[in-house]
Amino acid sequence: MPLSEPVARKPIHARRISLDAWQREDGLWDVEGHLRDTKHYAFSNRFRGEIRPGEPIHDMSLRLTLDEDMLIHAAEGVIEYHPFPSCHQAGPRYEALAGLRIGPGWMSQVRARLSAASGCTHLFELLPPMATAAFQAIAPLRKSWTKAGDKRPALINSCHGWREDGEAVKAIHPAWFRGRD
Repeated sequence: MPLSEPVARKPIHARRISLDAWQREDGLWDVEGHLRDTKHYAFSNRFRGEIRPGEPIHDMSLRLTLDEDMLIHAAEGVIEYHPFPSCHQAGPRYEALAGLRIGPGWMSQVRARLSAASGCTHLFELLPPMATAAFQAIAPLRKSWTKAGDKRPALINSCHGWREDGEAVKAIHPAWFRGRD
């Protein structure tokens, strides 16, 4: 069901975020995030001069290369459009993510490697949905993917659809179902 019809309004700001994942020929995976901010009006920027409607304020990309166990082998950040002269310097610092594993506590590990002042807020904001995209891409195709067996599947109680008393758990992981029959 779509959102309800809005009150009359005019566009001001647009943020577009896209996430894509690829299976590479070498057995690794690439997950890419892209963020682009634009305004629907012209405004002045102290360092760039006039920014026209539709011209990017921010335009940046981040690529994580990982294996099926979610270990990051390489990371690359690029900031093409930015509001301040030094912003582009933060992109290459995301190479420091190599060696981290996406999973519980990984964002804490990211913060330990990249301080707020050394990174980019917007590239940092891409990381949680990129982790989700990585899982969505890799998990169903993992060579090591097995049934849960004696170990409780991590997805149980991770959202409403995967709640332990829900129809998904009952159908897919009946041993872990905790609802009424």
